[in-house]
Amino acid sequence: MAKNKQKQPPTDNKFQAIISHCKEYGFIFPSSEIYDGLQAVYDYGQMGSELKKNIKDYWWKSMTQLADENIVGIDAAIFMHPTTWKASGHVDNFNDPMIDNKDSKKRYRVDHLIEEYAAALSAEGKENEAAALLASMETLLAKDDFTGLKKMIDDNKMQCAVSHTCNWTEIRQFNLMFSTEFGTAVSSEEGNNIVYLRPETAQGIFVNFLNVQKTGRLKIPFGIAQIGKAFRNEIVARQFVFRMREFEQMEMQFFVRPGTQKEWYEKWKAKRMQWHESLGMPAAKYRFHDHVKLAHYADAACDIEYEFPIGFKELEGIHSRTDFDLQQHQQYSKKKMQYFDNDLNPETGKPYGNYIPYVIETSIGLDRMFLAVISQAYEEQDLSLPAGEAGTEEKKDSRVVLKLPPVLAPIKLAVLPLTKKDGLPAIAEEIIQACKPHFRCFYEEKDSIGKRYRRMDALGTPYCVTVDHQTKEDQTVTIRHRDSMEQERVPIDSLREIVMAGL
Repeated sequence: MAKNKQKQPPTDNKFQAIISHCKEYGFIFPSSEIYDGLQAVYDYGQMGSELKKNIKDYWWKSMTQLADENIVGIDAAIFMHPTTWKASGHVDNFNDPMIDNKDSKKRYRVDHLIEEYAAALSAEGKENEAAALLASMETLLAKDDFTGLKKMIDDNKMQCAVSHTCNWTEIRQFNLMFSTEFGTAVSSEEGNNIVYLRPETAQGIFVNFLNVQKTGRLKIPFGIAQIGKAFRNEIVARQFVFRMREFEQMEMQFFVRPGTQKEWYEKWKAKRMQWHESLGMPAAKYRFHDHVKLAHYADAACDIEYEFPIGFKELEGIHSRTDFDLQQHQQYSKKKMQYFDNDLNPETGKPYGNYIPYVIETSIGLDRMFLAVISQAYEEQDLSLPAGEAGTEEKKDSRVVLKLPPVLAPIKLAVLPLTKKDGLPAIAEEIIQACKPHFRCFYEEKDSIGKRYRRMDALGTPYCVTVDHQTKEDQTVTIRHRDSMEQERVPIDSLREIVMAGL
């Protein structure tokens, strides 16, 4: 067999190819598409929902079952008392600097506008100029220097993508929380029934800190993990599922003794990078990016960035949140959020006593992780055979394959009878019944075996089994491996063990 030649499309084309592939094969659809959709809102299809669930399960198991640390899980409600968001700082501080073009009326996030201009400079070969511009932007953002940012936009004559003019408003802050009305008044102010869709899942963990600690009899250090929906009114939501208004987070808050947070912060940086690499994601595709401007709650923060087809972008955040959140909730609720530590302090010989714990947060966007996994797995391969020495013509062939980690693949095993007759479908069904309690299987008998292989490659199925007439004679089948396309004859009784060994 000729060696596979990977011919990946250019970056922009690859991203568009991934988007098209996701729709064609049932991974992601535009939400309410029959009504022309809703911007930056997507539905996960039959394959996408399976892949998404498998990513969640892999993360959840790594946190709550396999971690050396003591971590438990919760599932907090989306609706929370509105004072929660006042205490957390979201009402006053959860803002992005925005700017409007006066001609097109289009609104931009300031950092996105400058980043797109810098990307255009890089495309022109002006990488140093682009890097300097981005460095200046981060410095100005860290100081909330809107005058300086506006001057940068004006001096560089940055244009609106719609009107192609530089006629900009002043920069102002825009709060990103969605608000809605509750059935009855929820705050002490008479008649106030405004609540918010949560912009993050972390606060559900913080307000339940003592509930979980006391009922679980947990000793610090310990963690609380959660997977759930969050909502942000992004003005510029773009780049497929990378930035959406409704998304899912996988977060873990790790509660530690004050004074140990920097040590735990470094530990969790290393642990989270190891988790990504455990999926076979190449280390060269990742990097840490330290925050120049720290959030109001943090004393240290960084992002784990992944090199998407659209460049290095934030995939996961790791933050040392100090005791800010628990302190704030104690102040606003008038309920103590303290933990009594009866371990002995080696310096005093006495128990550490009461304190409000510090927190290390790991927060990964599930939708972004989905996109990272798909981006890494997607390959376009040229399988053409060159013309032979005896004058045979060149044989053209190609395939699109998703080289998904088998543990994440929506379908683990496809069982394909060679024909629809001679009892082969019945044998295939027996294989399905024996294997499906252990992993997800798929049966298909339509089209040629070659076309079925290609369809399974495009879905990321790691193993295909062909049931043929020899199977009736010796109870063996042909198993095909997705990545290498190699085939081997194996006993039916060994199928479950072979597949499970690869997961």
